[in-house]
Amino acid sequence: MSGATTATRAPSWPARLLAALRPRRIPLVPALPIAVLTLVFGAGLAAPILTPYDPVRNDLINSLLPPFWVEGGSMEHVLGTDGFGRDVLTRLLYGARVSVAVAGLSLMIAVGLGTTTGVVAGYVGGSVDSILMRLVDVLLALPTILVAMVVAVAVGPSFQNLVIVLGVLNSPRLARIIRGETMLLKKHEFMRYASAIGVPSSVIVMKHVLPNILPTLMVVTTLEVGAVILAEASLSFLGAGLPPPTASWGVMIADGRALIATGWWIALFPGLAITITVLGTNGLGDWLRDYLDPKTRKM
Repeated sequence: MSGATTATRAPSWPARLLAALRPRRIPLVPALPIAVLTLVFGAGLAAPILTPYDPVRNDLINSLLPPFWVEGGSMEHVLGTDGFGRDVLTRLLYGARVSVAVAGLSLMIAVGLGTTTGVVAGYVGGSVDSILMRLVDVLLALPTILVAMVVAVAVGPSFQNLVIVLGVLNSPRLARIIRGETMLLKKHEFMRYASAIGVPSSVIVMKHVLPNILPTLMVVTTLEVGAVILAEASLSFLGAGLPPPTASWGVMIADGRALIATGWWIALFPGLAITITVLGTNGLGDWLRDYLDPKTRKM
C-alpha cells in the first residue's frame, strides 16, 4: 500500500511551479537579440533623460577629447567628443532615435505598398499580375543608393525624402514574397470553397489571406529592419541621407572619416552601434523564421 501511495502521490509544489514556468522560458537565441534591440531602442527614446548635452551644439573648447579610459579623457564625456566638441555618447543616443524613426516609417511605407501589391497581384492574377510584377521588376532594378543620391541632388537631403525613398525601394521585395504566399493560399480548398459559395473577394482577402500571410510578413519585416538601418547609415555617410549636423550614425562616421588618425573614437562607436543593431535584428528575424515555420520548428 505504501508503495502504491508513493507512486500516485502528487508532485510537490516546487515541481508544479517549475513545470508551469518551463513553457514560458525564452530561449537564449531570441532573448539575446531582443535584449540588444530593447537596449538600443530604449536608449534612443530616453536620450534626453540619459544625457544633459545637446547633440548639435558646438563646444570647440572641448573638441577631440578622447574617451575616459584614454589619457586626457574625463567622465564628463564618457566616449569623448568630436571635432566640434559635441559629446559622442549624446550623438550616439540621438542617432539611435533617428535610426529607429527612419526604419519604422520607411518600413510602414514598404509594408503597405508591398502587401497591397503582392496580395492584389497574387489573388487577381492574369494581366493585373503581369502589369504589377513588371512595375515591381523596374523598382527592383533601381539601386537604392543611386536613387537616393539623385533625389538628394534634385530636391536636397532630408528626413522625409530619405524615408520615402527607402520605403518605396524596399517594397518590391515584400511584394514578391507576399505574391508568392497569396498564390499558394489560392490553391487551398478553403479558398476555393469560399469563392464557390459567393463570399466577396474583399472578405476572403481580409479574413483568410491576410491572417495567413502575417507570419511571413513579420519575418520579412524584421529582417528588413537591419537592412534599412544600414542603408540609412550608408546614405548619410555619402551625403545623400540626413544632412549634418543631424545626430545620425552615418553622419557621425562621415564626420570621423577625416579624423580617423587623431579621433578614432568618433567613427568607431557609431560603427559598433550599427553592427550590433543589424546583428540583433537579423538574429531575431532568423529565429522568427525558424519558429514560425512548422517544418523547422522544434517540438
